[in-house]
Amino acid sequence: MNIRFALARWRLLAVVGSLAFSALANDYPSKPIRLIVPAAPGGGADFLARIVGVKLGEAMGQSVVIDNRAGASGTIAADSTAKSAGDGHTVLMGQSTSIVIAPQLYQKLSYDTLRDLRPVTLVAEVPNVMVVHPSVPANSVRELIALAKAKPDFLNYGSSGNGAPSHLAGEMFKTATGTRLVHVPYKGAGPAVNALIAGEIQVMFAPIVAVLPQVKAGRLRALGLTSAARSAAVPDLPTLAESGLTGYEISSWFGLFVPASTPAAVVDKLHRETVRVLKLPDVIERFAKEGAEPVGSAPADFNNYVRQEFVKYAKVIKDNGIKAD
Repeated sequence: MNIRFALARWRLLAVVGSLAFSALANDYPSKPIRLIVPAAPGGGADFLARIVGVKLGEAMGQSVVIDNRAGASGTIAADSTAKSAGDGHTVLMGQSTSIVIAPQLYQKLSYDTLRDLRPVTLVAEVPNVMVVHPSVPANSVRELIALAKAKPDFLNYGSSGNGAPSHLAGEMFKTATGTRLVHVPYKGAGPAVNALIAGEIQVMFAPIVAVLPQVKAGRLRALGLTSAARSAAVPDLPTLAESGLTGYEISSWFGLFVPASTPAAVVDKLHRETVRVLKLPDVIERFAKEGAEPVGSAPADFNNYVRQEFVKYAKVIKDNGIKAD
């Protein structure tokens, strides 16, 4: 009798839990969603957030308000999200810098990426492009490698700052090719690109959106993509892996995160609606103009991806002794 009673009670609790789970998903969102962006207006993360935010608001019947919180490599925005209520009304447009790189450069952060933030979906990947000043006598990745080996420490490569994807891409290139290039950090991609155009530096692993117009204008020469696959924005440009650097792959990526306490029902609904948005033709077209590839992965897959990226960058940072300053 006790066993039967226990089973009946378990079934009742399961039904009640299922109904509560469904009700929670149906009621969400019950107010405007705050989408926190770890960058100033006009940047890549902000651009993607505004495209997705408008469409997501239309799909979910609540406005999505963009909250720009730039600074400290995106850790200010990530920290704010991690400490917010886990009700799905605070969402972070996280990026590789703030999620998997900065936490390994700054030792005293008040949040833990893997513990305090819950991945929802990978929104987009944006490859970097290896570009050189037109004066550099190299028209391919192989020719640049040969030049760098013939003249160690002769070529300077710029980045948007210590620990940025553009910096790590350069260090990975040096390790993969056995070459010696001198790193010159700048305060942002814009100043670094301007320095490259002016000839102050010779090489850069730059975000595609930051250099594509300059490449088309002939002010810079593109040699290869750092992504695993070619980009629709420059279909004729090979990847570095295709150019002989087997296994070389590094891209800037952007994805949605919520506080770790957010219920699975809310995460699932937010994921489902975001994926629908990413499949809209006008969204795909606008992403493509910026060189961004929409993804829309499942929460579990995105969680695994984040953890793999965490391990990958930890090795690059440790092997090259990269510091935040």
